[in-house]
This record gives sequence, C-alpha cells and structure tokens, in this order.
Amino acid sequence: MADPHEFDDVMPENTARREPEKPVSENLFTRLIYMIIISIMISFASTVIGVLAVLQFIIMLVSNKQPNERIAELGTDVGIWVAKATRYQTAASEHKPWPWTELD
Repeated sequence: MADPHEFDDVMPENTARREPEKPVSENLFTRLIYMIIISIMISFASTVIGVLAVLQFIIMLVSNKQPNERIAELGTDVGIWVAKATRYQTAASEHKPWPWTELD
C-alpha cells in the first residue's frame, strides 16, 4: 500500500523546509512527448476512478454500507499515481510516474 505521508513535503506548511528543485535536466522535446503520453494516461486514470467509485457505491448498497477494501486501496493507488504524474507534468518533480519508475 502507498505511503500516506509521501506528499507531505508539498503541503503549504512544509514547503519552507523543502530544498528547491534542480532545473529540468532532460531535453524539452523529449519531456513534451512524455507529457503528452502522461496526459492520455491521466485521462484514462480518471475514467478508472469514476468506474471504481460507481462500483464501490453499488457494493456498499448491497453489503450493508461496507466498502470493498481492495477497491478502496486500488482507488488510493490510482490517486497517488495521478498526483505523481501531475507533479511531473507541472515540473514540480523530475521523476516520471509508472511505467517509467517503480509503482509504489
């Protein structure tokens, strides 16, 4: 399962302690290609989150308001991936999200 404190360093109360990022080190045209691919993947992830939300709601309807833990964890993992992808897209991070790096 993902670390719930993974993005604590980007919270407003913690940004004063953060060291500034290095300038973008890769070729900007290459980065543009990655950004386009990641944008398509983010759009797909948004659809997946919507389907998971509807599925979880239906499960909660039929199971006496008990959510499915596996669906909840998957939703959390997809959300964390979207956050990492967004950080790369906005140049807040130089680390590409999965599939270019390990999926946490």
